[in-house]
Amino acid sequence: MLGSSPAYREITDQNGRVYRVGETPFDIMGRSRTWMVWLPWIAMVAVSVFEYAWGSVTASGFFAKNYGWSPAEQDWMFSLWSVFQAAVAFPVGRLREKNILSARFAMVIGAVFSGLGFFGIANSGSLAIGFLTYSVLGGIGSGMVYATCINMVGKWFPEKRGARTGFVNGGFAYGSVPLIYIFAFAFHPDNYSTVLNIVGAYMLVVVLCCGLLFVDPPKNWWPKNVDPIAWAGSRKRSGHRNPPAARQYTPMEAIRTGMLPLMWVSMVIIGGVSLFGIGNQSDFAKASGFGPFIAASSAGVLAIVNGVGRFFVGWVSDYLGRRRTLTMVLVITGIAQFGVLIAGSMHSLTLFMIAAFVSGFGSGAFYPLYAMLVPDYFGENYNATNYGLVYTAKLVGGVGAGGLAAGVISTWGFTGAYVLAGCIALLAAVITLFLRQPGTGSRRRSQRRDTELQHAGG
Repeated sequence: MLGSSPAYREITDQNGRVYRVGETPFDIMGRSRTWMVWLPWIAMVAVSVFEYAWGSVTASGFFAKNYGWSPAEQDWMFSLWSVFQAAVAFPVGRLREKNILSARFAMVIGAVFSGLGFFGIANSGSLAIGFLTYSVLGGIGSGMVYATCINMVGKWFPEKRGARTGFVNGGFAYGSVPLIYIFAFAFHPDNYSTVLNIVGAYMLVVVLCCGLLFVDPPKNWWPKNVDPIAWAGSRKRSGHRNPPAARQYTPMEAIRTGMLPLMWVSMVIIGGVSLFGIGNQSDFAKASGFGPFIAASSAGVLAIVNGVGRFFVGWVSDYLGRRRTLTMVLVITGIAQFGVLIAGSMHSLTLFMIAAFVSGFGSGAFYPLYAMLVPDYFGENYNATNYGLVYTAKLVGGVGAGGLAAGVISTWGFTGAYVLAGCIALLAAVITLFLRQPGTGSRRRSQRRDTELQHAGG
């Protein structure tokens, strides 16, 4: 019964890692852990408008015509949003792990701030208020929702992390598709305030309702019906390709392994490429001579494939391994940048939509892979903080994707910008080749020793 103290026991593996087994999700929160997939997914869908629909808002030309905001100012607004959205992940994770901030309260704050982000730009043409509400409050709010949702899934599904993390992460992309078309075709001077206010209220209500039902499992929790030791070594399960972390690494320990900084550097690079594509693909489509419907459709295709791709790579990574899948995704992302550029330069609608499809897949699929790699490498107990550290890479990439990208485009044009994006995406892929799970060597030595002892005894 919920509220009682169900029996549990702790299992320790050969590396000294502790697993808490014996409690079911019903014992802990009174319902199935499937709730901790659907609720985070719904909340992620709600806040997806901040990132993936912004390009359609700016491409509509509304802010330029009615508020007098220049394209560069709108790019910097998006960049600043990216900075705050990424920067908040680490402090929120730290506060959660110290039990100062609960998952529910984090979601409540995220819901209120996300709503204020759109209420501000809906009711004021002031650039300063736009930066304060959309970029700062909206960035903090959506960042709190994003970080809390991703970590929640990882904690409740330690043995089925791939597809589920990818599914929830995908909601952050394709959830924006209806709003992309609304902003492209139903956004007029006489209704803009109403539309933006409705979007703000929608986020506030949906995220708030989902967040109030969030519950964290106990530290070291493991599903009652899964033997963690057998799971880690089974070749028929994802544990063989993605074995659990050798132990629970604190943030400083994770940094000292060298693997967390390596993840951070690669994510800085590829995060900038992704945000560059999201923020500029609609503008490039219009500059290439395609009409507003194609511009909106290319953004819609990018968002849909971006989101669905996150689920797909999560599922694939369960079988091929996280690091290998991540490298493949980054290579695809780099090649896709050149494909978008070539298709636009040729003014080929068919090729452009295909390139947008591939670009959309690659530019979002890496996010859940990093979210899965962090607990795979460093454990779940400090995952909110460890992943928060890695995710701060997005704030550096966000500066490059927005304001700096605008400078590159004005100097070198879209050609130079897309060539640069493709090259640095391939560099990020090379960096991931050096990722290795900490403690892997000691685990293999221990397994080899156990095998030798078994043969000796047999």
